Amino acid sequence: MGNLTMYKELWTFLISMLPIVELRGAIPVGLASGINPVLNYFLCVIGNMLPIPFILLFIRPVFQRLKQIPRVRGTINKLENKAHMKSDTIKKYSFWGLVIFVGIPLPGTGGWTGALIAALLGLRLKRSLPAIFIGVLLAGVIMTALTMVVMAGLTEGMGFLDSALRWLVK
Repeated sequence: MGNLTMYKELWTFLISMLPIVELRGAIPVGLASGINPVLNYFLCVIGNMLPIPFILLFIRPVFQRLKQIPRVRGTINKLENKAHMKSDTIKKYSFWGLVIFVGIPLPGTGGWTGALIAALLGLRLKRSLPAIFIGVLLAGVIMTALTMVVMAGLTEGMGFLDSALRWLVK
């Protein structure tokens, strides 16, 4: 059983590192697989944050290199344009704009996108990394709470459904 638990934790950690999915997808997976909510939260926050410094430091030079490849240039330009379109809040409110952008778990937001925008806007690592970290912490709290409420509701709903079916079968 110990190995199975370790695999659940490892998968949850790895899922939280993925772009787009990040901890927004990993937290429900971890909780549904039975990982302790506090452990799950920390696994997902750490996993989500692990790639962020590398994105902040290296995404601009990587993009410049990739733009030299004709087949990839269009995709990189699309990514950059998409990031710039989502950057209004960050431009307007700087540090707290980045916190809010990363922290509110909506589609197209999160640590990866926040880091990409911060890097493309030329925000300093010293300011952007703490803002993204606070945002990831906030998103983790929101996703943990929402997932636990939904799971509790589903459990209650299943209990009610079971009772109703038993009553109907009588």
